[in-house]
Amino acid sequence: MVQVRQGAYDCDVLVIGGGIVGLSTAYAITRAAPGTRVTVLEKEPGPARHQTGRNSGVIHSGIYYRPGSLKARYAVRGAAEMVKFCAEYGIAHAVTGKLIVATEREELPRLHALVQRGRENGIPVRELGPTQIAEYEPEVRGLAAIHVGTTGVCDYVGVARQLAHASGAEIRYGARVVRVDRRPERGVAVLTASGEIVRARVLVNCAGLYCDEVARLTGDEPGVRIVPFRGEYYELARPELVRGLVYPVPDPAFPFLGVHLTRGIDGGVHIGPNAVPALAREGYDWGVVRPRELAGTVAWPGSWSIARQHWRYGAGELRRSLSKEAFLRAVRRLLPAAEAGDLVRAPAGVRAQAVLRDGTLVDDFLIREGTRAVHVLNAPSPAATASLPIGREVGRRVLDLLGSL
Repeated sequence: MVQVRQGAYDCDVLVIGGGIVGLSTAYAITRAAPGTRVTVLEKEPGPARHQTGRNSGVIHSGIYYRPGSLKARYAVRGAAEMVKFCAEYGIAHAVTGKLIVATEREELPRLHALVQRGRENGIPVRELGPTQIAEYEPEVRGLAAIHVGTTGVCDYVGVARQLAHASGAEIRYGARVVRVDRRPERGVAVLTASGEIVRARVLVNCAGLYCDEVARLTGDEPGVRIVPFRGEYYELARPELVRGLVYPVPDPAFPFLGVHLTRGIDGGVHIGPNAVPALAREGYDWGVVRPRELAGTVAWPGSWSIARQHWRYGAGELRRSLSKEAFLRAVRRLLPAAEAGDLVRAPAGVRAQAVLRDGTLVDDFLIREGTRAVHVLNAPSPAATASLPIGREVGRRVLDLLGSL
């Protein structure tokens, strides 16, 4: 058993997880309370190796999210702050705007609902007809669209590195946490796989794909399980076909935005992602299977509820995963000129989606507190966009805990 000794702290705050949310939290704490000693433990040899570094790089506007939700408030605020942060530190970024395009008549009511939601969230949107769509994207076809001017792209790995540097925190890479000993009257001690012990007054769990497991190691039952969904991408061999960002109209029953087209900061165009169950928490392709993790997913009642409720949607996603032709059909709904040879496989990502016991997909950021601990239990997209406000909120809770000790 790892022991916590009174007065023998290595740091005031110990953050588990060196993705953009964990590093933003460290940055927020040291800015709000200079002199606070913060240590970040990251199991990988560098920052941002998972959700942060394996996404489309989009700075989301916040148009999709329920008004008043943390996602809506933090994405709108975070998008503006992310652009400012990138400009201040010379990190590659661009405010490109994006189109959300309806290609079928039954999508039109959902598109109009997005217009209203955008206005409720304080986001300027412009409604477009087919001719106006072509002015923005000559190769894109649709019945109607909306243009969202505040969407952009950036280098989130670069942002994470800058947050790590600017925070002044001690960042320890290659430090996988295997045990946590929390003593309410004393503090928290963490044992890493290498045998290193780190003692702190307060623990912050920003472990992403493993956040529920870290919560249980700490002794707190999270009430959710992370069910990993892999998002598979292609690169467009003819990037000149797409000028900016083009999205389909999402189905509000699901937290996924559908296959979209994203011109990144490097000039390349990403296509995707789909959303299929991953066979491991880091299951970046079908060949990665971790039996213990898969058994944990299967044993969670919520996983079966998802399968029963959404099997039709899941079957379509699975078909697009296994068939390039099926994926191409989804792309051609927006971009008719795309051909099979235009799709070149690109690295996949895995979304850490929190699921309740009854199968409900948690649709907002989820932050919970325990004794001497703060757990970030659901922070998938748009968490990168919203990372600065999320970090401040987590940091505020951490400093409140420290002040109460």
